[in-house]
Amino acid sequence: MRSCVSAIRRLALLALLAASATASGAPRTPFQVRCEDSIAKTVSVLSSRTNGYTVNNQLPYNILTARSGSAEQHMATLGLTVTKGQSAVSLGGAILQDPASGYECIAPRVELSLNYSPVLIYVGNEFAPGSCAYQVILEHEQRHLQAYMDNLLRVEKVVRDALNKRFDARPLYAPSGTAMSALEHEINSVWFPFIRDEFDKGKDKQALIDTPEEYARMGKVCNGAIAAILLKRQNRQ
Repeated sequence: MRSCVSAIRRLALLALLAASATASGAPRTPFQVRCEDSIAKTVSVLSSRTNGYTVNNQLPYNILTARSGSAEQHMATLGLTVTKGQSAVSLGGAILQDPASGYECIAPRVELSLNYSPVLIYVGNEFAPGSCAYQVILEHEQRHLQAYMDNLLRVEKVVRDALNKRFDARPLYAPSGTAMSALEHEINSVWFPFIRDEFDKGKDKQALIDTPEEYARMGKVCNGAIAAILLKRQNRQ
């Protein structure tokens, strides 16, 4: 682990030194000329996709409430939208060796895909499909679905911009035999946590949908059908 971290630091430092030399007008070494003029430039590719959603109407609202944690807030969960942010990466890139210096250069190819796992929307089984109450709850959950999709587009842009800034069309330099392992370690230790944190930022938008005002509104629609169904179920328990 320590050797990988050291390799990453050397890789980043060497890339910075190479960039500084180019910016200052210093003559390039023969190895730099080979790397910068004869191998493909760095490419960062991001793609996002959605996997649709399905609706489950088999669980009662009290189980959905327990799963969502709303019981602690004394609010019933009539529906629940479940998904998870996912990311996968494919790494490659041409590598050139310089036996004289003991270093190598790589033009990293980073292909990163982002998506949410297939979305599952639960609607409490107290609410019959096709009924006014069912439709209102489903529409509420579809707002959560849309918030997830909006967040996916935001995450895609943030990560793409950050990747393009990090791997900015210049080869990276590292001691021979370490460039690819250092790149892999950087993706796993830096970029995947960064992506996970960006996905998690979408929770704020989700919380804005489940407000006390929204719960009060849903209790009044359909001539109070939702509130009546909940009261009837509670009286039977």
